[in-house]
Amino acid sequence: MSTVHPFIRLTRYARKYHLQIWTATTCSILNKFFDLAPPVLIGAAIDLVLQKENFWANPFGVQGLAAQLFVLSAISGVIWALESIFEYAYALQWRNLAQTVQHDLRLDAYDHLQELELAFFEERSSGGLMSILSDDVNQLERFLDGGANEVIQVSATILLIGGAFFVITPNVAWLAVLPMPFILWGSIWFQKFLAPRYAQVRENVGLLNGQLSNNIGGITTIKAFVTEDYEHKRIEKESNRYRQSNRKAIAYSAAFVPLIRILIFVGFIAILYYGGLEVQAQRLSVGNYSVMVYLIQRLLWPLTRLGETLDQYQRAMASTNRILDLLDTPIAIHSGSQVLDPQAQSQSDIQLKNVTFGYAANFPIVENLSLEIAANKTTAIVGATGSGKSTLVKLLLRLYEIQSGNIFLDRIDIRDLELRSLRSCIGWVSQDVFLFHGSVLENIAYGSFGATVEQIVEAAKIAEAHEFIQDLPQGYDTIVGERGQKLSGGQRQRIAIARAVLRNPPILILDEATSAVDNETEAAIQKSLDRITKNRTTIAIAHRLSTIRNADRIYVMDRGKVVETGTHDRLVAENGIYAGLWSLQTGQTHEVMV
Repeated sequence: MSTVHPFIRLTRYARKYHLQIWTATTCSILNKFFDLAPPVLIGAAIDLVLQKENFWANPFGVQGLAAQLFVLSAISGVIWALESIFEYAYALQWRNLAQTVQHDLRLDAYDHLQELELAFFEERSSGGLMSILSDDVNQLERFLDGGANEVIQVSATILLIGGAFFVITPNVAWLAVLPMPFILWGSIWFQKFLAPRYAQVRENVGLLNGQLSNNIGGITTIKAFVTEDYEHKRIEKESNRYRQSNRKAIAYSAAFVPLIRILIFVGFIAILYYGGLEVQAQRLSVGNYSVMVYLIQRLLWPLTRLGETLDQYQRAMASTNRILDLLDTPIAIHSGSQVLDPQAQSQSDIQLKNVTFGYAANFPIVENLSLEIAANKTTAIVGATGSGKSTLVKLLLRLYEIQSGNIFLDRIDIRDLELRSLRSCIGWVSQDVFLFHGSVLENIAYGSFGATVEQIVEAAKIAEAHEFIQDLPQGYDTIVGERGQKLSGGQRQRIAIARAVLRNPPILILDEATSAVDNETEAAIQKSLDRITKNRTTIAIAHRLSTIRNADRIYVMDRGKVVETGTHDRLVAENGIYAGLWSLQTGQTHEVMV
């Protein structure tokens, strides 16, 4: 977390809005100026009626009580109109600014989030990140919508009324402003005191949102294991923690207004008492005395709202810190500059040389791993769970950064390649298929947004998905639900294959691409894959060895290292680990060498 004050950090971020900020600020100040003008006119009217003359209107040639009162009325009308105009203007400016900052900040945070490596997401809950992108951004928007104007208008009120008092009667004015240093100092101290309390509130709401998001995502498991009561207690615990942290902050912020009212009372009584004595001594006119009594309330009573404004300010600053901390999170995986053309690429051979990587320090998943994946051939990688097969795919896509060694694509280190260019050359069908809430058509076309309906249907046919899609209630327009929950595992996997086929990449990665389908569908998909993988560099990761028996080369991994390599027939003949796996899956007997 940054040690720089969140307001300074926000100011740096908001430099591009400086014109809008100054326009909104000017409108707020002018509105307050015209808002405070009527009491001055009231004082002038009182003096005019009592003294039967007007010392400031005569030079303009306005004579007589009625005429001068008419002028005062006309001026009042203009002032009221200007006050209303600038009130509309500042509300329009501040609210539009709040919406713009909210929009830009959310997009900037989301864009930065997309650039972060997968390890970042593994260490944080999706609900906590959602809380930053939604709740924290909205909290800042609420402050800019109203609180910022309140701060500016209170400041303008202090300067305008304080200045007017010293012009009217300097010997009494100091009594009116006497409480101001104590109020301002107390406000600054108080907001510093509240800052850590509201930081804790924002932290707790993030934890609560994280738990809620996790539970909603796992609602099927909760129902299946009848753990509704258990999860209720967990949510109750997190919600209670959030409520208690809020209660502490509220208890302190609620005490602010009563304390301020005491100081305000001192200033009001001072003007009421000593101003009256000045009138009696004829050193102050009745009109000016009326103006001062009226303005002292306009000066001091708005400060009672300062507690509410500070409360809103502290919530906004706590949220600002969380948002800007996210924006300041360094990007660990940096893009290269070299661009590959997915359509023009012809070789697509891949080399891994002495690659070492682990998700945690000192616990390598792969260590000094070297292997080659030939261009336009099918290379299979097999091994027990946890042997590092799927990790290789993530390293090739640069979802994680290798700790040592090199990975080359067409003899170019992938760290020198532009990230989007690298990933555009690869079609990945993951074992954990993710479908977005939308139609079947939209999910197949995801990443190939310019594809025609005919191309999408053809891709579905190749993936053996067309028939079941036609049987859906709305065919290709059927909504699949969040994460594709309305479809079976096999249907989701075939849509994912169709999505990769439509992309037509030079490199195709099949990570357990047929793990969730029945034998009949697997056979059909396998037939299609034989066509899909022709003249394409294909990496097939599989537990079902029957799906990769025709691969041009098979690597057998164990504990992050390649322990066997060859074709299916050769590996079976060697009677090693692969032969043992084959015999387990087919029921054939082999004496496995250890």
